[in-house]
Amino acid sequence: MTTSSMVEPLPVIGIQPFTKEPIRYIGEDGLPVQALPDAYTPEHLRELHGVMLRAREFDRKLITLLRQGRTTFYAQSSGMEATQVGLAHSVRPGHDWVWPYYRDHTLALALGVPMFELISQVLGSNSDPSRGRQMPHHFAARKQNFVSISSSIANQVPPATGTAMAQKYLGTDEITVCTFGDGATSEGDWHAGMNMAGAMAAPCLFVCENNQWAISTNLRGQTASDNIHIKAKAYGMPGFYVDGNDIVAVMEVCTHAAEWVRAGNGPALVECLTYRVGSHSNADADAEKHYRTREEVQEWLGRDPVVRVEKLLEHLGHPIESQERSNMISAVHREVDEQVIRAEATGQPDWRIMFEDVYSDMPAHLREEAAMLRAEQEGGRK
Repeated sequence: MTTSSMVEPLPVIGIQPFTKEPIRYIGEDGLPVQALPDAYTPEHLRELHGVMLRAREFDRKLITLLRQGRTTFYAQSSGMEATQVGLAHSVRPGHDWVWPYYRDHTLALALGVPMFELISQVLGSNSDPSRGRQMPHHFAARKQNFVSISSSIANQVPPATGTAMAQKYLGTDEITVCTFGDGATSEGDWHAGMNMAGAMAAPCLFVCENNQWAISTNLRGQTASDNIHIKAKAYGMPGFYVDGNDIVAVMEVCTHAAEWVRAGNGPALVECLTYRVGSHSNADADAEKHYRTREEVQEWLGRDPVVRVEKLLEHLGHPIESQERSNMISAVHREVDEQVIRAEATGQPDWRIMFEDVYSDMPAHLREEAAMLRAEQEGGRK
């Protein structure tokens, strides 16, 4: 074989902070742009693809529930699966702590939160671990150390830093993972939390899921910085820039950053460049008519993280056939339907829960209110 006919080996570019371009392992055409680590066998890639596809179809089914009037709020994560699934596979579920933002249900599924719990919470049924107290899509998961989602932008960042400071004080090998969108970096809470984490060398992995739109404000409208990760320099921590639609790159960078944090080096920031292909939430219909173009959305649909893995598997000689893919989608739809029926069958939470789980000894004024409400309920049944 002549030298000219030999296939050139792929380069090993590695992981460095503060790169000008996002770190990438898989190109948009599905072909590797640098050597894949040995762990990414076709079998492992198929497993990751299955987790992403399950999350994508869960997302679509929840929109159907919303349109049927069976829930009242939902924020899609379609297009962001590689970022959230990749992050979930980079940390230690149930060991590390997660302070999420409100678009992280794919992250929750990938961390092992049961679909039944998520659906119960969205429906506000009696099987909801939060017992119907939170607005829909604002869940928590005790087993996975997944702290309750909140709608307030960036308010999870300071307490995430506090959690990490406590972990350092106690001398554990846990880390705290704090996620947020690009819009959160315009909030004072974000800067306060980042600054304290840097000053105290807190073991916190900050992950910006930069989907490029903070409701109707794009990235250029809220910062003059070239990107988000560069802001890490101001707080004395490394900042990594990764293609958030490349699951291999997300896993490699986030794993590297997580273990760097776990080793006692202080916090790190990872910016995952991705895209929200759906609306901000159901309160933001027809986004393309109001603040972004259909052409922009179509361009990013061409960078679909799920399809990218499918193209890679085809390149590696292990394609996912169309019938196989269709069967996988049907299986997820059946799973969602079954869990919805199961959750709705548990009924609605009883009114008595309003007076539970807050005080170990109920104050006198609450005992009085509970008695009055009980009398009203009993009187209404006569």
